[in-house]
Amino acid sequence: MSDALARSADAGAATPPRPNSVVAVLALAGIVVSLMQTLVIPIVPELPRLLDASASNAAWAVTATLLAAAVATPVVGRLGDMFGKRRMLLVSIALLVSGSVVAALSDSLVPMIVGRTLQGLAAAVVPLGISIMRDALPADRLAGSTALMSASLGVGGALGLPAAAFIADRWDWHLLFWVSAALGAVALLLVLLIVPESKVRTGGRFDGVGALGLSAGLVTLLLAVSKGGDWGWTSGTTLGLGAAAVLILLGWGRWELRSRQPLVDLRTTAKPQVLFTNLASVALGFSMFAMSLVLPQLLQLPGQTGYGLGRSMLTVGLVLAPQGLVMMAMSAVSAKVTKAKGPKVTLMIGALIVAAGYGLNILLMSEVWHLVLVSCVIGAGIGFTYGALPALIMGAVDPSQTGAANSLNTLMRSLGTSFASALAGVILAQMTTDFGGHALPSENGFKVVMAIGAGAALLALAVAAFIPRHRPAGAAPAADGPARAAEVAAAKA
Repeated sequence: MSDALARSADAGAATPPRPNSVVAVLALAGIVVSLMQTLVIPIVPELPRLLDASASNAAWAVTATLLAAAVATPVVGRLGDMFGKRRMLLVSIALLVSGSVVAALSDSLVPMIVGRTLQGLAAAVVPLGISIMRDALPADRLAGSTALMSASLGVGGALGLPAAAFIADRWDWHLLFWVSAALGAVALLLVLLIVPESKVRTGGRFDGVGALGLSAGLVTLLLAVSKGGDWGWTSGTTLGLGAAAVLILLGWGRWELRSRQPLVDLRTTAKPQVLFTNLASVALGFSMFAMSLVLPQLLQLPGQTGYGLGRSMLTVGLVLAPQGLVMMAMSAVSAKVTKAKGPKVTLMIGALIVAAGYGLNILLMSEVWHLVLVSCVIGAGIGFTYGALPALIMGAVDPSQTGAANSLNTLMRSLGTSFASALAGVILAQMTTDFGGHALPSENGFKVVMAIGAGAALLALAVAAFIPRHRPAGAAPAADGPARAAEVAAAKA
């Protein structure tokens, strides 16, 4: 398999890039991978019964994907810079297909966790796709294409939820993973046939110690954050993992600063444009995920509560689906604003729209159409911000570091969503109302979470104000397409 991918990658390097086809295939690959994240949402309540496991053990089918994605994203991004972004893209999609098949064949917990872990290892597809676009596309196509690729994360999730709910309601749950495997196979074939390999590579030796250190630090941190609610936030396990994460990441940072060929160039990440973009990404990731927690629960809680709407999971998916279409449409608008005013302005506009969407949600939450409107407004803001983030990153880093830099930015967004999940879980668990002997999240609890989501978006707006005014990614050194990429590679050689 690896030999075939390598031969294909070498062949792809000689294939002249076809911008429209390349963009379409890479965006499809991003959507397919983002589908994986929402695939199990409709069946999460049923997983203990389906896998003959306890609720706490069944939750690892979700947690394993989160941990695998966090580890794979920065590591695979760096490997792409070193050995070929298209090659690592193919490997990532192949892991997605393999994981989907394993999960589709599973009827117990262990193979399901293995399959979901393999799926999580494909999380670097979007940052790799953005990096390929920088190397392969002409400058005038870059802003719009990277905005669409970045937005594919949200588009796939929004469109995938109703599809997954529809399948889970009508057929055997294994079909969810067979569909994922089939879509992944299509994406793999199209990448093999259409996407060219980049000539921009760093070469050198892979920082294995750095990869192990970062992986250990991220796993301990995310375990503490994602499982703290189950274990207790003041339990020895949670506090011990949190302390271990701090110590490991500090030691990792010291190693990276001393390494000649680090996994993550911390000096580059300390550049103001990169640093403040990544900090804004954490806040945006936090803000964006709050909506994914609040809206489904509001829609599904019983109408007798006075604020729940008593709808099915399929309705939840249909309410959130327009958000994906809005994000796709706004990615094009985002690109135009970036070309005219720069990605910093685009990011700030997007953060302001997201904050306005949450403010609107606090006032409008009693009808289905209210939540459709809110999700579309927030989706518009996400479309702006997701388009601006890669442009800011690529406008500040060397072409040979594009894969690692974009992957780190994607990781920052993921950390934000993990923190949002933990904090929202605590708030909704504490602010409850009694309903038939059961404690349900209260209306005020939801409003507090939405207010925090708005605050996180405003924090991202404030952080973005410190980003230096800089040329957009389309004007960055390697954005003139394959010819410029070849020149950079030759100069490095």
